[in-house]
Amino acid sequence: MVWGEGTTTVLTNKLRWGVLRLLTPVGPRYVRPTFWERVYLLWIFRHFEVLPQNVLSRRTHTLIENLCLRQHSQQHGFLYAITDQPVIGTVERVPQFGLQEVPVEDAHGVASAAALSRHNS
Repeated sequence: MVWGEGTTTVLTNKLRWGVLRLLTPVGPRYVRPTFWERVYLLWIFRHFEVLPQNVLSRRTHTLIENLCLRQHSQQHGFLYAITDQPVIGTVERVPQFGLQEVPVEDAHGVASAAALSRHNS
């Protein structure tokens, strides 16, 4: 990959102000990651603009869930409209048929294995 002035500018803007777009059944949502989360997400989306949620690693999936929980708990909540901030990448949050939503069991936004097994039994 050849890095030109335009590529460097785009990456710098994504690193400074980038947002993550989540495609949900009710429309797109945008979340604002922290600086270090943007660095990690830039690495994840280095070859792709759009990734389905089911191909993400457990670590990345947890990060996105935590971003959603944190964004939802903030005063302004999710950004619903197209923003003027650069989009780092897009996650397709496709509902998985046959699976039910499990309530969040701990402060980190990830249900514990014990809670999942209690829920599924």
